[in-house]
Amino acid sequence: MSDLARFLPLSHRSADDAAAAPSDRRGQIATVVALAASALDGAPFDRRRAFVDEAGLSGDDDGAPLAELAGRIARGRRRSVRELTAVARAYLRLPSDRRPLPFDIAGAVALAASTSAPFARRAAIAGHTVRATDAGWTFGRGPEISASADEIVAFLTGVSDSPPRRSPVS
Repeated sequence: MSDLARFLPLSHRSADDAAAAPSDRRGQIATVVALAASALDGAPFDRRRAFVDEAGLSGDDDGAPLAELAGRIARGRRRSVRELTAVARAYLRLPSDRRPLPFDIAGAVALAASTSAPFARRAAIAGHTVRATDAGWTFGRGPEISASADEIVAFLTGVSDSPPRRSPVS
């Protein structure tokens, strides 16, 4: 069992870094909602409504601006990685001119989704080390496959059908 810890993505961090991987994801969810607020600035209300519904935030929404909703989420009840995954998925479905997910959020969502994604998506990454080309994280074991952090998250959450691929050998 002690050998297993070497392959966990947070196993090489000190105890002080434990705060970097909280079980309460409300701050990260608030960050993604704030990014969505920026991406949807000036968009029709129905597009905002679609994001809130897809993100699973309908119960928290009263029609206020997304930036206000983000603040309420940050101060509200504890949130899970499953909720973060839903918000990240909804964010990645926004127009492509949006900003990328922060790397720590993309990493948390990718790792969580790698264990809960539909079988075909889990099978596509099974037996591989998945590396984000634009972030400092990897997970898994085996031959390396890579893509951008957003592309990995998009594939694992069902937003995209393009899996990470092996890098061409130089």
